[in-house]
This record gives sequence, C-alpha cells and structure tokens, in this order.
Amino acid sequence: MSLDPQRWKPGPLLPAADARDGALVFVVAVLCFLSVLAAIGALAAGRAAEGWSQALSGTATVLVRPRGDQTSDAAAAAAAEALAGVRGVTLARALAGAEATALLEPWLGKDALPPDLPVPRLVAVDLDRARPATADAMTQALRQAQVDASVDDHSLWLEDVQRAAGLARWAAVGVAALVALAAAAVTVLATRAALAARREVLEVLHLSGARPGMIAGLFERRFALMGAAAGLFGGGAAAMIALSARLAGGSGGISPVTPVAWADALAAVPAPLAAGLVAALAARLAALNLLRSMSGA
Repeated sequence: MSLDPQRWKPGPLLPAADARDGALVFVVAVLCFLSVLAAIGALAAGRAAEGWSQALSGTATVLVRPRGDQTSDAAAAAAAEALAGVRGVTLARALAGAEATALLEPWLGKDALPPDLPVPRLVAVDLDRARPATADAMTQALRQAQVDASVDDHSLWLEDVQRAAGLARWAAVGVAALVALAAAAVTVLATRAALAARREVLEVLHLSGARPGMIAGLFERRFALMGAAAGLFGGGAAAMIALSARLAGGSGGISPVTPVAWADALAAVPAPLAAGLVAALAARLAALNLLRSMSGA
C-alpha cells in the first residue's frame, strides 16, 4: 500500500478522549451546578433581606384605645386624622373592626371572639422613606389630639429581621464559597488522577525528546477545554433553573423568601472560565511533576 504524501496528515500527539474524560466532566459539572445554584441563592437572600427591611422601615402601626363613651371607630378616625398631619407620614388609614378581627384569626381561629368584645382599633401608617416620621413625633401628635394610643414603628422587628436576613445571606454566601472550593479541589484531584492514568503517554513523549513545557501545554489545553465544558454544562443548568423559577414565580420568584431576578442567571458566567483555569493549572502542575519524577528516575 503506497502512501500519498499530499494526503498524509500527522495524528494528534495525545490520544482521543475516552470514558475517563466523561467522568471528569460530569463530576466537575455537578459541582459547578451546585456552586452557581448556591450563588444564586445568596443573591436572592440578599434581595429578600433588602425587601423586608424596606417594608418594615416604611410603615408603622398604631393601637388605639377609646376613652369614656368614645367609640372605637371614632377613636381610630381621630388618630388617623392626627397622624395625617405629622411630617414624614404619607398616609394614615384607620382599619375597620372586621379588618382588626381578621388579624387575630390566625392565632385565635375564626369566630372565636364574642361579637360584643371590644377589639382595639388599629391605624396603618405609611411613612416617607426619605424622611420618615419618628415614633416620638407621632406619639406627641396623638397626645395633642387627646387620643389614647400606642405607636409601633417596627424598630424592634426591623432589627430582628435584618439580623436574620443577614445570617441567611452570609450562610448562602458561605455555602456557595464552600461548594466552589470543593469543585476546585475535585477538579484538581480528578485531573491528577486522569494524568496519572495517562502516564505511558507522558513517557512516550518524554522519551521522544519533547520538552516538558510543550508536553505540559498539550495536557493543559486538553483539560482546560474539559473544565470549561463542565463549567458551561453545570452553570448553564443552574441558570436555566433560576430563569425557570423567575418565570414561574413572577416578580417575587417562587416565593417572597427567595425572590429570583433575571440578572441572577449571570452568576453562571464565571463558571466555565473558573473551571477551565483550575483544570488547566492542575493539569500543568501534575504533568510537570510526573515528568520531573521520570527525569529523576
């Protein structure tokens, strides 16, 4: 059989990918998926914390108690009128008796209160977010209007919510960081194992006179592409889940606790680059170590 020099092409120095490459890609893709998903959760937790803080800091609740022969509705109306004139209050609305009773149903049950039981009236107050009215200013206005009432500006609840939201946010960030480190560690270990299984290829190239830098570069490119592909698959899957959650849940995401935004899918963008860089560095260092051991032997 004659060889046509014009049609002959040299084969690749490294053999084609085998089943071991698929296992490496799968493991790294799963860890990249979990890492990106945790990062999206951290973004959603931060957004939820901000929303809770704004909701509580922009409102106040006033508990009104009628005096003498004054009716509850009249006392609530007088309180709302007094609060409406306070600087920093945008809206003061007296809740009807049915609304106040409905607030107690989750704890007492429906129809648990006698019809003639006097339930204190509530006034819902919306505050100016730029310059909200203080609890002292609202209390002073109520005293001047001779209304017996207690003002709750939610400051105590706000501190608890902000503390809990901060813990949730940092917990999500910690989980994302731990999974990312685990993904990097597994990538390094899997890359070293794959190179150790190809030791005979390194030996052939080394005995053929190839420079260590060139040999390491061959494996570096091979594993960089595999790592980038794994990051693309894993990060892309996590981004699809985030987009699906946003699409299914509307502006609030699946639930108000985890409000996912469209931009959260961008957390998957660094995954292919990071996985490719880690795999490339691990392959280069492992190849150079193997070649150094061969030279020493």
